[in-house]
Amino acid sequence: MQNEKASGMLEIRYVQLEDKPFWFRLDRHLPESVFERKVRDKSGYVLLENQTPVGLLRYNLFWDRIPFCTMLFIDCQCRKKGYGTKLMQDWEKDMKAQGYGMLLTSTQVDEDAQHFYRKLGYRDCGGFVIDIPGYEQPMEMFLVKGL
Repeated sequence: MQNEKASGMLEIRYVQLEDKPFWFRLDRHLPESVFERKVRDKSGYVLLENQTPVGLLRYNLFWDRIPFCTMLFIDCQCRKKGYGTKLMQDWEKDMKAQGYGMLLTSTQVDEDAQHFYRKLGYRDCGGFVIDIPGYEQPMEMFLVKGL
């Protein structure tokens, strides 16, 4: 899957150390200490348009056995081109090839991403509310998809 040309000048590959400046321009949630692990474990992807990085996806293993997409982000000027869909589809294909049978993702209930994930076949499967002072946020909803 990696290093294949998706269509024209679009490429998706595993994150590399040299992607660090780009990565942290888009992803302000990942601790810097974890970035090298994402590279080592191939648990992050970069989408390039004409050899310029414009999107990323990262995941962890929920319960150490279920791929869980923890971040999908496309640079603002490159949205509405199907790049998020392409990243998700390539990740799904990669996870299936690795033998996984289901995937998880999540988003806050006040974000539009829930509609995007549903269009890709993900179904609502629960959520939780964090109300600890200093960590409050809208409800986090989880979505699941079988492969």
